[in-house]
Amino acid sequence: MPTRTTRRLFLRAAGSGAAGLVLAGSAAGAVQRTARPRELLVYVGTYTSGRSEGIYLCRLRLDTGELRQTGVTRGVPNPSYLALDRARRRLYAVNEETEFEGKPTGAVSAFAVERTGELRFVNRQPSAGGAPCYVTATGDGRFVLVANYVGGNVAVLPVRADGRLDPVADSEQGTAATRAVPDRQEAPHAHCVVLGRGERHAYACDLGADKVMVYRFDPRSGRLTAAATPWASLKPGAGPRHLTFHPRLHRAYVLNELDSTVTVFAHDPATGRLSETQTVPALPADFKGENTGADIHVAPGGRFLYCSNRGHDHIAVFRVDGRTGALAPAGHEPTRGRTPRNFAIDPTGRFLLAANQNSDTINVFRLDPRTGRPDFTGHTLEVPSPVCLKLSAPFS
Repeated sequence: MPTRTTRRLFLRAAGSGAAGLVLAGSAAGAVQRTARPRELLVYVGTYTSGRSEGIYLCRLRLDTGELRQTGVTRGVPNPSYLALDRARRRLYAVNEETEFEGKPTGAVSAFAVERTGELRFVNRQPSAGGAPCYVTATGDGRFVLVANYVGGNVAVLPVRADGRLDPVADSEQGTAATRAVPDRQEAPHAHCVVLGRGERHAYACDLGADKVMVYRFDPRSGRLTAAATPWASLKPGAGPRHLTFHPRLHRAYVLNELDSTVTVFAHDPATGRLSETQTVPALPADFKGENTGADIHVAPGGRFLYCSNRGHDHIAVFRVDGRTGALAPAGHEPTRGRTPRNFAIDPTGRFLLAANQNSDTINVFRLDPRTGRPDFTGHTLEVPSPVCLKLSAPFS
């Protein structure tokens, strides 16, 4: 029987004790096109090495913040990161393993989204690298891009008209690692891949190389080629993990896992170039324990930015300057659970959902529109090992 090794186990074996979600902008667009839904669908990616059975389907009430489970898609190995396409008709999940069909790779699974929100398995393809940890769908639905953590590379898989994934069409390998943090930066480790505005460029955070790799993306062929400025470097030992863009300003924000900071970049959408403008701590000055950064999102409207800290187990809140995109700290809110791996903000900007991986809970917070501060609603849902949240409007 082939041995399955998740990135979590790989990291544990390496002695790191740490590992590697996002509200889909496409889902937000879908919500805006509907008539103010009373609730949202919430898909929960998990690790299935424990009690989890697969991908959980939940519903969030937009009047009270109540979250309830309504279903589960079983038989999906380690669906740790999810992506929805813009039409909300397809969902993709990485299978975060280092062996698939006897080869040293993980996989990506494709699902059709039924009108009830339930998922129907379509097919699965190798991801061309070990421990895939992030997946992104293009706006036209023709490709998905995946980041392979252990493989240290990003890959592109075409999508057929019926939703089936074809084998990898292109992949790009990360550069040499910095080794600034020896047990985490011994090799390239691609941790996310995100498409820029207009989808002419793809950006991949390489935790091992302390770089954000920048690629030109061909929307017809799915090919990746190095941009004119092929990367943006970060401080050695920063460990860039996740990246998000401001909805209006030409700014990108990178959460650095290893030194628990956020770096702001000016973004040139024509060339893809990223130029650092600011780096700020994601932790309070008096925190003395161990911590790794996990997830980062800009709230709808762009006035506030949030990131999650594992160890500190809080959500960090920043005000965003409406002209420069610069960040100013606005406090920290405990997630009332352990290891907030991922969180999501609903498209209306009312609620923040925090996935506490090591306490098996998803907690719901109401966002103050004036201060941006999260306020715990008291609503908690138990889900085994939640590590990714994706929100979508239900079909009417």
